[in-house]
Amino acid sequence: MSTTLGIDVACRAAHQAALAVDGKVIWKGRKFFTRPADLDRLWADLDLEDPGELSVVLEPTRNAWIVLVAWFRRRGAKVVMVPTTQSADLRAYYSKHAKTDRLDSALLARLPLLHPEGLRAFTGDGPADPLRRLVKQRSSIVKRRTAVLQRLDALLELLGPAWYEVLGSNYGKAALMLLTRYADPNALTRLGQARLARFLARHSRGWWKEDHAARLIAAARESIALWGSGIDFTELAADIAIEASQAQMLTDQIEDLDERIANLYDLADPDGLVASAPGVGPVTSAIIVGRIGDPHRFTSLAAIRAYSGLVPKVSQSGVAETRGGITKAGDPLLREALYAAADAARRTDPQLAAKYKRLMDTDRHHDSALCHIAASLLTRIATCWRKGEHYTLRDLDGRPITEAEGKMIVKPRYQIEPRHRDNAAHRRMRQTTKTASREQKKSHSAPTSRPATKSIEPTPEVA
Repeated sequence: MSTTLGIDVACRAAHQAALAVDGKVIWKGRKFFTRPADLDRLWADLDLEDPGELSVVLEPTRNAWIVLVAWFRRRGAKVVMVPTTQSADLRAYYSKHAKTDRLDSALLARLPLLHPEGLRAFTGDGPADPLRRLVKQRSSIVKRRTAVLQRLDALLELLGPAWYEVLGSNYGKAALMLLTRYADPNALTRLGQARLARFLARHSRGWWKEDHAARLIAAARESIALWGSGIDFTELAADIAIEASQAQMLTDQIEDLDERIANLYDLADPDGLVASAPGVGPVTSAIIVGRIGDPHRFTSLAAIRAYSGLVPKVSQSGVAETRGGITKAGDPLLREALYAAADAARRTDPQLAAKYKRLMDTDRHHDSALCHIAASLLTRIATCWRKGEHYTLRDLDGRPITEAEGKMIVKPRYQIEPRHRDNAAHRRMRQTTKTASREQKKSHSAPTSRPATKSIEPTPEVA
């Protein structure tokens, strides 16, 4: 006997549950909240002799679902996660014009009967895993800081190029502190070179001294000479101070996250199996471990590749088969990290470098080739991770080599000249333009069928 509890999870409203036995709905529309008392009443209503026979099927709805997963797991039930796209397709099969919580819960309860091969027990911690949360949070903060620094660049362009030449593009703590307090050229010149040198030495730990102070004073005087009285430096300095303070705050948060992520990664992968792969640094290894979680929860290596979204779309009918771009159906942060790691790994691993060159020789786009390399790299990392072995660099003959030896092999044999890449891009562009021009030259008013072959009888004249 198969007992299934389908739950339509809500964030603020009440959840709705439906119970099915061997595909037949016993009851549905049972409302409850994520509270101990409500869950205990629901569990009592199930009246189970063996909790291991119960399958709880639900959709991931923000973070409200993970609490229910943890609660039912502790009582021995099997929890199954259903992708939202899959449940939406099955809902359309049942009812095309209705979408209600009552229908959703009944649908999830019937799912083991409709699609049994697609139901796999959920074994991860999801958003309850701190490493998974932190790597995502770090990625979003880095993107926010990049946007702030771009706005800061645009504001500094109003002061002239000399400021950018002195402060550089990295905007360290000393540069951000200076822009927070002394972005006004008039205030900077009044401060004087001696006091500015002491300010810079204090906030840069002695790296910036009198030479930087002199160059900044010269940049401030150049800004005054460029604008004269044509701009309000006080208002501009206030805008720059806001962006600089935000950049400093985000930088401090990233440093704090890096420390927490490093500690959590050491606990999740104490042997450094993921970090042993080429092109995988501390940030990338933490992203891979945090977003994948337990590699054994996937049924195969193909499932891990599919989770990353780096597999091609396939459309097959009979003997015809078309492969398009990647599905992008998996974790976007994992895919982004693997793409960057693949670009670095192909410069060290001769086998990956040979595959990259082979793909580029067929006039592939650089991004397309890197997606192939990223999928191969993920497969190798997952294999080592599941076996508990470190990644071993090997040459084309399978002989273990060091990282230095790998770079010596790759550089003379598998480097792609920029000219070759540009020529391939130009060929693709010419082919696309040629095809588009042929389509544009077609007459849309021309008949779609052949002209008539029969002669047309002349119209008799009317007397």
